[in-house]
Amino acid sequence: MLDDYAAEIFAENINMMVPWYLMASYAYYKKDEPILSDAFFDAMGKTMLEIWDDIDHYHKHFITVDDLQAGTYLGDYPSRVEGALEELLKHQKKIDTVKS
Repeated sequence: MLDDYAAEIFAENINMMVPWYLMASYAYYKKDEPILSDAFFDAMGKTMLEIWDDIDHYHKHFITVDDLQAGTYLGDYPSRVEGALEELLKHQKKIDTVKS
């Protein structure tokens, strides 16, 4: 899981929760290959709800407050989500190889 990696990114830029939320949802629901733990994903959604008005990202319109409250995402995905997820998974495999 990429919980720690994502947390580091969010600490630097809270707006990055938007693409990560979309990628994590796509990975979970479309690829059946989760990138974040359920607990981390749920916590991310709650945090996004708390700071929703402060988040500024050009893909924010894909996510609704109702999605965040439900703790799930079944909406449409920006076309770049799949490619970004594939690159992230390649990066994760490199990290895992180094750790082994």
